[in-house]
Amino acid sequence: MDSEDDLHYSTDVESVDDDCDFYSGEMDMGMGYYSDDDDPDAEDFVDDETDDYFDSRRREQNYTILNESDIRQRQEDDITRISSVLSISRVASIVLLRHFNWSVTKVHDEWFADETRVRKQVGLLEAPVVHVLNARERTCGICFESYPNSRIKSAACGHPFCANCWEGYITTSINDGPGCLALRCPDPSCSAVVDQDMINSLVSDEDRKKYARYLLRSYVEDNKKTKWCPAPGCEHAVLFDAGNGNYDVSCLCTYGFCWKCTEEAHRPVDCATVEKWILKNSAESENMNWILANSKPCPKCKRPIEKNQGCMHMTCTPPCTFEFCWLCLGAWSDHGERTGGFYACNRYEVAKQDGVYDEAEKRREMAKNSLERYTHYYERWASNQTSRQKAIADLHQMQNVHIEKLSDIHCTPESQLKFITEAWLQIIECRRVLKWTYSYGYYLPEQEHAKRQFFEYLQGEAESGLERLHQCAEKELLQFVSAEGPSKEFNDFRTKLAGLTSVTRNYFENLVRALENGLSDVNSHGASSGTTSSKNTAGSSKGGGRSGRGKGISRIGSSTRSGDNAATHWSCEHCTFVNTKSSSTCEMCHQQHQ
Repeated sequence: MDSEDDLHYSTDVESVDDDCDFYSGEMDMGMGYYSDDDDPDAEDFVDDETDDYFDSRRREQNYTILNESDIRQRQEDDITRISSVLSISRVASIVLLRHFNWSVTKVHDEWFADETRVRKQVGLLEAPVVHVLNARERTCGICFESYPNSRIKSAACGHPFCANCWEGYITTSINDGPGCLALRCPDPSCSAVVDQDMINSLVSDEDRKKYARYLLRSYVEDNKKTKWCPAPGCEHAVLFDAGNGNYDVSCLCTYGFCWKCTEEAHRPVDCATVEKWILKNSAESENMNWILANSKPCPKCKRPIEKNQGCMHMTCTPPCTFEFCWLCLGAWSDHGERTGGFYACNRYEVAKQDGVYDEAEKRREMAKNSLERYTHYYERWASNQTSRQKAIADLHQMQNVHIEKLSDIHCTPESQLKFITEAWLQIIECRRVLKWTYSYGYYLPEQEHAKRQFFEYLQGEAESGLERLHQCAEKELLQFVSAEGPSKEFNDFRTKLAGLTSVTRNYFENLVRALENGLSDVNSHGASSGTTSSKNTAGSSKGGGRSGRGKGISRIGSSTRSGDNAATHWSCEHCTFVNTKSSSTCEMCHQQHQ
């Protein structure tokens, strides 16, 4: 149970710094409850704070989500702009924009610098290279059959080909994929472009639609400022404006991803760490580590064998069937009562004292330690991912069912229940951040003790706050949802949940800010001064030994804000480290006490 001072403490951290862009990943998930139809007369401090908070998030957002109609409109606007400025046809504008990756500025610069060179480069000929003779029939350059002039078609170059050969040539190119957008004249020596008007006049409706689809998608795929949302089945694109250094994007489908690497949103961990972590999770190296740590090779056939129970007498599987001692790997025929029986081996003990098995045992021990360390971090990484997915499902349940029910039971407009949804959005985002801190911790060098202790302290504070918030939003809310009538305690619950949301946000802001700065607040000089105090708050040496949910962790950072210890300790405003009253500077980050 949280102390009253925990809730009072929330008033000190409710406001988010203007320069902190932490929740740009998945907080704004496109949920319907942030509509303009909310009750304008609602007077509640939580609602005002929520509105201000999300208004500031929208102002900070450095990307735009585009649906298909938005993409089509932007594409048409760019085509029209080029056509009007350069005084060329629409299809010629498309050819230019496609060649220069839909960059209007690049087209203008290149065109006005050297129009002739650009025309030759993209295949826009000003005059045909083959002149039409006054003949009733002409020969197709592909099938070499003679056809009336009405059956002969040519691109801007004038090379004659019959309609059937043109149709086959274009249809095959369209069926091969988006390469049809850069189609050239079938004559091997000619570079004249085959434009959209000619393609539309020669192919079927189905192929015409395919070509138009390729053209629309190229506006996103060839443009350096736009990307498709990588979520399965999502048809939205993202127009990104690199400004504040934050690459986390949240699509309208609620999927969050990193603009740079297109993996799921992983701030505050950098893309290189995420790439290494994902590769490690899918690589065979951990399988080999497990084999090395938990098995021994048969002395005869070298097949790995695992011993999970029983005596030291091992028998390899057919066709080998070699019998040997698990400890010394010697033939079992040389063993018996004189060597220690079935559960011991004197030969092994003697050889071990002589150092015979030192190298093999050392390798096995190293592999086992490495495997245990990786398993520790992976389990907590996966546990927080599972908890996050559960929180997303709970949020949908809350929005679709419980909010309306709470509104009816407690006679409260739904606009005044935003604090509940905000808490769940906070939980979802914090689970994502917490998940990736375990990959950060795995790659944090073991020898940097001060940084590791500072990291574990911040991670522990953030996780502890998140567990309290999750407990309150998940468990304590149920009594009000299942109540038969209004409860006087609901207003107290509102205050508590809003306070925990604000406190948790502050914890995670500290954590994210510290990790993005590379834990620069801690230097090697501060390792010895911060070691003793941080041991009490940091948890275990492997990232706190915490799983994703409900471990009931106790932290000095929260307990010392209670009345009993307020007179003997102070909390650093910079890193939240708890210092003794006699200290004038923070023992962890060395900031002066105000």
